[in-house]
Amino acid sequence: MDQFSTPSFIPESFQGAGNDITMQLTLFWSQIRAPLIVPLLKLSVAICLTMSIMLFIERVYMSIVIVLVKLFGRKPEKRYKWEPMKDDIELGNSAYPMVLVQIPMYNEREVYQLSIGAACGLSWPSDRIIIQVLDDSTDPTIKDLVELECQRWASKGINIKYEIRGNRNGYKAGALKEGMKRSYVKHCDYVAIFDADFQPEPDFLWRTIPFLLHNPELALVQARWKFVNADECLMTRMQEMSLDYHFTVEQEVGSSTYAFFGFNGMLSPHPYQTDFVYLMPLFEKYRKAPKGTAGVWRIAALTEAGGWKDRTTVEDMDLAVRASLKGWKFVYLGDVKVKNELPSTFKAYRYQQHRWSCGPANLFRKMVMEIIRNDKVSLWKKVHVIYSFFVVRKVVAHIVTFIFYCVVLPATIVVPEVEVPKWGAVYIPAVITILNAVGTPRSALGSHCFSVIYFHACRSLHLMVFWILFENVMSLHRTKATFIGLMEGVRVNEWIVTEKLGDALKFKAGSKTPRKPRFLIGDRIHMLELGVGAFLFLCGCYDIFFGKNLYFVYLFLQAIAFFIAGFGYIGTFVPHS
Repeated sequence: MDQFSTPSFIPESFQGAGNDITMQLTLFWSQIRAPLIVPLLKLSVAICLTMSIMLFIERVYMSIVIVLVKLFGRKPEKRYKWEPMKDDIELGNSAYPMVLVQIPMYNEREVYQLSIGAACGLSWPSDRIIIQVLDDSTDPTIKDLVELECQRWASKGINIKYEIRGNRNGYKAGALKEGMKRSYVKHCDYVAIFDADFQPEPDFLWRTIPFLLHNPELALVQARWKFVNADECLMTRMQEMSLDYHFTVEQEVGSSTYAFFGFNGMLSPHPYQTDFVYLMPLFEKYRKAPKGTAGVWRIAALTEAGGWKDRTTVEDMDLAVRASLKGWKFVYLGDVKVKNELPSTFKAYRYQQHRWSCGPANLFRKMVMEIIRNDKVSLWKKVHVIYSFFVVRKVVAHIVTFIFYCVVLPATIVVPEVEVPKWGAVYIPAVITILNAVGTPRSALGSHCFSVIYFHACRSLHLMVFWILFENVMSLHRTKATFIGLMEGVRVNEWIVTEKLGDALKFKAGSKTPRKPRFLIGDRIHMLELGVGAFLFLCGCYDIFFGKNLYFVYLFLQAIAFFIAGFGYIGTFVPHS
């Protein structure tokens, strides 16, 4: 029976080669471990801990500001003059300002009717409003449908303009810029902007325009987003958790502190009137920067700031920073909500997060010297906007999440000579998560905001673990996009319009088709996520046998999250028919 033993099936030459390779790899690892790997990993841990502390301080700062807002903050109607607009018998409709409504769109087959219909349904004197549809569609069929929809509303007496151009230069910013060049725009005082999936309520202008009309220092009135498809899938629920915190806390607090403490913008000739300046850095002003849609701009402010620029994929943030450098103020209205759609496919969400992460990093690269050289801005304000807003929130926040918790921390398990202190591995991230997701909103705002946050906290508390794991998965793409933006990589100006499904899935689900849906492997398999998941899984296995920190519990959970994303089992999947 010896002739049938297992080793006899493998030629001795292959066995020797395999052993040689293993021995060579082991020898190579032992030679580079102490002089190279250990020092590099220690340096990485030190850098990541420093970034964690920076982020921790910023979150604690936010908590302090929120408590002060709760104690002293006032609603926008109290901080700024607001009076309902009234009819003037002598002037008639000419007493109302001329409003331009821009709707940029690109191949929006599923939602173009919703956005155009909502804009045309805005309540405002018909001779004092112009609806401008900026169609960059490349699909001739969709282009014809959009034009027909505009003609249909025009036949009802709506002043609607269908505008196209010969190219897509500058993408959305280019379309908005081109739209502002039309001759009829010079008669307009304000411009409201809605993306193709946004549906404002009929009273939107009545609630926003008075702020601009009675407060000449205001450049922008920003409304809140309301998500119509938050319950479509688990991914949209987790997006809602992140964005609700952003709007209910960051936007509200930024707007409130900005006005309450008399922050007069970067052109203010006098110092702050209270010592609270040390707790209120400049980036609070930019937290309520426009989100590119669902806001109303004063055209004079937009023009003074230089108009729309297409140098980055975050044209809204670019304009907000430049307007702030000119001394203009913004106000955020949390009670005015505009319905819109969250990206429900993982592919669309990845592209959106790439744009939202790459754009700010690239804008930082382009504007940092402009901010430094601005002689109208104090040194203290420059430090705050560069450090707090750009470095901490737009660079460090993305990088530390992935590099530290998905790369460096797992690597220390394989290299036990390098240890991460418990305060850095457990306590700081735990506190940041609590402040960001639960504690800060509850301890922050007035009774109304408290009830809103409490409702969403109760509604989504059981999803907290999934949300944390999902955010870590998405940090892979945000980190990659941040580096691309900082280094101006190949995809730095990549603009892929976020796919909107509208009611498409409902129609597909209700229709019967004899053909079985098919999908392309590339649409479902994501190698980056699978690679990171495999790395975390192997580190978790190593920790079970040789580790001592019980990190394998987190590593296995995070690995599963990466595998689920890697195999495409997240979000809504739209098969090819």
